Amino acid sequence: MNLEIITPENRLFAGEVELVKLPGTSGSFEILMNHAPTIATLMEGKIKVKESNGKISYFEINGGVAEVKNNSIVVLVDSSGLV
Repeated sequence: MNLEIITPENRLFAGEVELVKLPGTSGSFEILMNHAPTIATLMEGKIKVKESNGKISYFEINGGVAEVKNNSIVVLVDSSGLV
């Protein structure tokens, strides 16, 4: 799957991933390969990213929106930083 995490200032992450865990406003949820198309609002919390090479990264966010479609994930966040 392809993931992009974007803030108004820059792109924090772009690459191939196996798993993404997001802090949804209705609870956290994971996205794996072939996930159903989704648009979700995000609350303050951490995004967990497991890259295709096995590396795990975390991004602290203050909220945002995520779109999942055709194994492509775009996450637009208010502000964030690498944890």
